[in-house]
Amino acid sequence: MKEESIELIKKFTRKPGVCVTWEEAKSDWTEIKGDEEIVRKVWEENDLEAYMFLWQCVLSF
Repeated sequence: MKEESIELIKKFTRKPGVCVTWEEAKSDWTEIKGDEEIVRKVWEENDLEAYMFLWQCVLSF
């Protein structure tokens, strides 16, 4: 494999069950008002639901 391809694979490797990591989502917002831990937990739960939905669509059709 070319070195560039290996670097791209490393850059976009995510844990199973994750579409958009919390760190990526958090960087889009300027400020989080309130408890960041609650926001993170809700984000990760919703992201997991989206991940499962996408896989269900892939496997169903």
